[in-house]
Amino acid sequence: TRDPYRIWVSEVMRQQTRVAAVLGYYDRFLTAFPTVEALANAPEQQLMKLWEGLGYYSRARNLQKAAKLVAEAGAFPDTYEGLLALPGVGDYTASAIASAAFGLGEAAVDGNVFRVASRLEENATPISDVKYRRYLEETLSAVYPTDKKGCSDFTQSLFELGALVCKPRNPDCALCPLNALCRAYKNGTWAQFPVLPQKQAKREEKVLVFLIETPQGFCIRRREAGVLRGMNEFPSAVILDGETPENILNAWGMYEFTEVKRKNYVHIFTHIRWDITCVWVRTEYAPFDAYTLDEIEENISLPTAFKQCLGTINERI
Repeated sequence: TRDPYRIWVSEVMRQQTRVAAVLGYYDRFLTAFPTVEALANAPEQQLMKLWEGLGYYSRARNLQKAAKLVAEAGAFPDTYEGLLALPGVGDYTASAIASAAFGLGEAAVDGNVFRVASRLEENATPISDVKYRRYLEETLSAVYPTDKKGCSDFTQSLFELGALVCKPRNPDCALCPLNALCRAYKNGTWAQFPVLPQKQAKREEKVLVFLIETPQGFCIRRREAGVLRGMNEFPSAVILDGETPENILNAWGMYEFTEVKRKNYVHIFTHIRWDITCVWVRTEYAPFDAYTLDEIEENISLPTAFKQCLGTINERI
């Protein structure tokens, strides 16, 4: 497609997310919001429910913010600078839309392109190096075709070359149209490239998540701080030294309750590991808004870190 709306949605969904995980979301999203105007006017609750489980929820909010600006303007910006000004659009996404949708000679350097280029040159610069990205953008832009369709095809061909041929493991070097130019192929060093940045150790947090069952249903609230800020949650708290579930429930005004079940599980974010204990309690007092399980399933968007708690109820049943 050359539709900037569809290209934009696909690029934002693919950020920090595998293509295979995105495909179903992409189809459902475009069925619900087939145009940028439909996205601009969508209820936030519907938007977040469709995004549920995809993670990095600020992407969805920025999509809608940008959609409103585009709808007000009457069309997508057709320059790199104009695209870069949209909320949630960075260098790569602006370049990808500019070249694939509008046929501009803007090199879009994603992980696939990094891999192809670093192997071609046997370049050992870590791909996290900002100067290396700038170098590749400038070098590739200098050899882009001069016609619009050529620019669009060239960008997408580089993506596909990295995704389907110059793969991270077991690349099909014999089939690669660039193998005569590739130093890593010539020297058998492809496995050494690209050079990835060193992984930082994840911060670990112990988290209590409460399934608070009341006569009205289960309590839900909106997170006000920390990771997943602004998202719905089953009420939770990071455990400080010496704190117990009873301490936290008391702080919420709950003094009479019956514990039903506990379940432990782990959820991994980019930089944080949550060791979660889900605590299911029953009470007559609802410290937060409560919803039935059907209402939660149909209308309330919950990040995966909290939605896993629903398994505690299913196991009990």
